[in-house]
Amino acid sequence: MHRSVIVFCRRALRSRATVLSPNHRHYVLLHPQLTNAVNLRNNRGFFLSRAFSTSTYYRQVPDPNDPASLMKEDGVAVCSQMWIENFREPEKTITNLTNYLRRFELWVLAYQKVCADEMGAYMPRSSITRAALEDLLALRNAVLDSKFKWGARLEFFVKSPKDKTEYESLSKRKIKAILTTTQPAAFQDRIVQEVLFMILEPVYEARFSQKSFAFRPGRNAQTVLRVIRRNFAGYLWYIKGDLSTVLDGMKIGMVISALMRDVRDKKVVDLIKAALTTPVITSKIDDGEKKKKTKRKYQKKKVLAEDEPKPDPYWLITFFGFAPEEAEILPSWGHCGILSPLLANICLDELDRWMEGKIKEFYRPSTRDVIWNSPDGDAEQGNTSWPEFVPTSGPDKTRKIDYIRYGGHILIGVRGPRADAATLRKQLIEFCDQKYMLKLDNESLPIEHITKGIMFLDHVLCRRVVYPTLRYTATGGKIISEKGVGTLLSVTASLKQCIKQFRKLNFLKGDRDPDPQPCFRMFHATQAHTNAQMNKFLTTMAEWYRYADNRKKIVNFCSYILRGSLAKLYAAKYKLRSRAKVYKIGSRNLSRPLKEKKGQSPEYHNLLRMGLVESIDGLQYTRMSLVPEADYTPFPANWRPDHEKALLEFIGLENSQTLDEQRDCLKEQGLISPQDYISMLVWNYKKNAISVDNLSFTRISENELNNEEALLSDSNDESNERMDNEEQKVERIHVAQM
Repeated sequence: MHRSVIVFCRRALRSRATVLSPNHRHYVLLHPQLTNAVNLRNNRGFFLSRAFSTSTYYRQVPDPNDPASLMKEDGVAVCSQMWIENFREPEKTITNLTNYLRRFELWVLAYQKVCADEMGAYMPRSSITRAALEDLLALRNAVLDSKFKWGARLEFFVKSPKDKTEYESLSKRKIKAILTTTQPAAFQDRIVQEVLFMILEPVYEARFSQKSFAFRPGRNAQTVLRVIRRNFAGYLWYIKGDLSTVLDGMKIGMVISALMRDVRDKKVVDLIKAALTTPVITSKIDDGEKKKKTKRKYQKKKVLAEDEPKPDPYWLITFFGFAPEEAEILPSWGHCGILSPLLANICLDELDRWMEGKIKEFYRPSTRDVIWNSPDGDAEQGNTSWPEFVPTSGPDKTRKIDYIRYGGHILIGVRGPRADAATLRKQLIEFCDQKYMLKLDNESLPIEHITKGIMFLDHVLCRRVVYPTLRYTATGGKIISEKGVGTLLSVTASLKQCIKQFRKLNFLKGDRDPDPQPCFRMFHATQAHTNAQMNKFLTTMAEWYRYADNRKKIVNFCSYILRGSLAKLYAAKYKLRSRAKVYKIGSRNLSRPLKEKKGQSPEYHNLLRMGLVESIDGLQYTRMSLVPEADYTPFPANWRPDHEKALLEFIGLENSQTLDEQRDCLKEQGLISPQDYISMLVWNYKKNAISVDNLSFTRISENELNNEEALLSDSNDESNERMDNEEQKVERIHVAQM
């Protein structure tokens, strides 16, 4: 018995010694009698009492600043909760953002996102080291204690995983260069920007106007084109404005006042104010210094390091060069970084709200109008994108305006006389002068008629008069066909802008008769790789011009330019002298392997040896018939992105009244879910909570329901009879025993 107790105590002591924290290890060193008592039988009782009495000494106290103990939830779940709360109460003034700023889960998520941008690969939470978590916690505490400073160059709370520089051992010359020259944003600054962005984006996305589309999730330039086709079909006069100077920078007081309109958290506001006021160090280029001319040396192929992100592929860089004028400017204010586009939308949201008020003010309905004849102007009769529903203007037509904004560019459509457009332009100039201190004139806000064509996002908006055939049934059942007159809003891609973009990228020269130029950047690439890159670029261009009326023509023109550019490249590379010889050997789409003048090329030999000769893909869209048609899918009137739809549906399902309305609607239409069907059979329909989205529905007729009810009643009667018979048998047995 004594031996078993000693063995148990020895094992307990060993297990406790292995889990002792560094702060408690001195206890064992100061008390050697604990270890010696194990070998002494006469001190067994003392050791047991001593060991069990001091067992509380070894109990670890949870550290409140331990990074692992602070991560209680997933960062994505915290962000989702913020989105739900803000969309549930979009008019509420926010005062408690500091609580979310304390959530360490958001800081870890921001660290992962910035590391993905820095390293080129996603870093799971399990891969983050303990030292990095401690540094990240120190950064969070510094932000909460107002000890964080934007634009640090030498002293950091947390550094990038690939930054191996020891700043303490740098020479004075290198330190001076770091402090005086332009440097990229510090790693810790980008983490703080990401955290602030995750906190502020759901707040303002729930409050932004539906008329703005730039720098917002789920909205892009193609959405703008679809909205224009859907809502701007009946407008004659257009006001196009360029407010991109606002994106270059605004006064700090205006930005902070616009921010505090919905957010009253002092800690967050002070952080953004410090980011705007802290000067950004930029090095000036001295034009007087002349660089020495050096001979161009042979450049070896660059080998990327393990932690170095891959550069963008050639086709993606080329597509970015096709960005329209409205999407070229990306705001960058002070040390705000990715917060700058959000702050620009916050400031310009006041213009959106002002224009929404003007839309209601200028609306004058007419009962004779075909489209808009309701008092509020929300309800529309028919589809405005079809010609028979868009008649020409006149005195008996409804006067109406509409507005859309993409970044710093606005487009206003006016349905009515030109005087209404002139009045609105005058009021807009006064508003921009008072609100943004932006001096505009009539030349910066021109009024153009639809017949002249309005350029927006490299697409031309114009009107075409069409004569559709209207068929209707007259009295007596006679079908009458008549020619009607209507106007159709045409959204076509600008061929002139496309040529301009190709010329900027050095793919062609000339205006009237564009001549393709060889893309020598792909000179050292293989034919298969070059064709694959151009095919990806063509596929992306076909998607960009998806909603253009002349999609076939514009995409076929892009294919012609790229095919001619590659033909000239291959002619120079394989010494074939002319494009005709390249097309003769490589076919029209350049899918066949090309040969050199003296024998076969090394590329063709290697492909032939490996059996991959047929893997060279030819260029796409070499014929106009191969280009897909334009997408004319009807666009909903009150369109919202998918994530906003999901949020609103989720919030609606939390309301019991909404669930009851959905159940009643399903019951009226005869659409019964399997769960409702079962609950109806057991007469407990009202007690079951039903998720409408995740169930499949089946149509059940009233006769089937009546049959099921009859069967259920019969089964209940049979069960009651069986219960009565069983009770009678039990009573008889009991009486017999008595």
